[in-house]
Amino acid sequence: MKDPSSKWIIVYLVIISLLAVLGYSVIPDSSAFANNQHLEIRLKEPGYSCYFYREKVPTKTSFFKTIAFGHPFSPSEIALKNWILSGDSLLLYVIDPLLANNREMIAINIEAKHQEEFQEAHMERKIFYLGTDRFGRDVLSRMIIGLRISLSVGIIAIIISLIIGLSLGLMAGYFGGWVDRFIMWLINVIWSLPSLLLIIAISFALGKGFWQMFLAIGLSMWVEVARVVRGQVLSIKQNEYIEAARALAYSHLRIITKHILPNIWGPVIVISAANFSTAILVEAGLSFLGLGVAPPIPSLGGMIRESYMGIFFGSPWLSLFPGLLIISIVYSLMIIGRVLKKYL
Repeated sequence: MKDPSSKWIIVYLVIISLLAVLGYSVIPDSSAFANNQHLEIRLKEPGYSCYFYREKVPTKTSFFKTIAFGHPFSPSEIALKNWILSGDSLLLYVIDPLLANNREMIAINIEAKHQEEFQEAHMERKIFYLGTDRFGRDVLSRMIIGLRISLSVGIIAIIISLIIGLSLGLMAGYFGGWVDRFIMWLINVIWSLPSLLLIIAISFALGKGFWQMFLAIGLSMWVEVARVVRGQVLSIKQNEYIEAARALAYSHLRIITKHILPNIWGPVIVISAANFSTAILVEAGLSFLGLGVAPPIPSLGGMIRESYMGIFFGSPWLSLFPGLLIISIVYSLMIIGRVLKKYL
């Protein structure tokens, strides 16, 4: 790749992909769905930090279980203005007395020999790099988990569209006749329907849910793959080596998989890169409309929907950061698609 900007874009996509994969192991709030709520620190600006007191020591889980599901939710954390160690007493000054049993200060007795161990186990300073939302949840943590959802939607949608689109496109282009006419009729019917309305209809038919939305988006994106594959096969099957393979009595399956399929991957990869970005945009749009993944599962579109009014009421970062992340991912994927189109 001669364009240096494309190299930086690839680096960026690799970094955000690693963040999405590692998920709970790298985010500040590693509770399930990054849904640890602290109303006493709601709507804090980016860079806000405070100490937390944990009544219970967090339960240890395996590394892979933490990556997949996060840590068990801990409702016993209290946000603090300050804390002072005075003799054998630990004085905790809570941020909002109304949310801590109407006590502005909590005193805890600790033996001197156990003070250091107690502080390490129960006291923690957290920095909210992108601020907190209206429920006091860490915006950065929810964005990274939402990023995982968006990339998962793109990957699963591409897999489904490739399975259906490749199969139908190969059959239509290779066999021709009534098979081609039927598949083209089906493609034209699906093509004539607005994609968003089709996805909404499939979602209603399958039911609202996490995997149902993934499946609905994938089932709406195979048409372009099928059309591109059909056109490529119609061109390739006229070549002499295909005629030679038929003369040697090779089976249809062998001709398709060994001689045709390897020669059409270039256009398929390019269209898949475009579909990847489209799937991310569609998922964000559905979540913004309230038709995507259900709360408390975070999604980038859902985060914008929850807080877009903050643009006018003093907390624009709540919708600005997820929006910029969506724009950067889609733009990067479109650039990668243009580069692949040039070289494949």
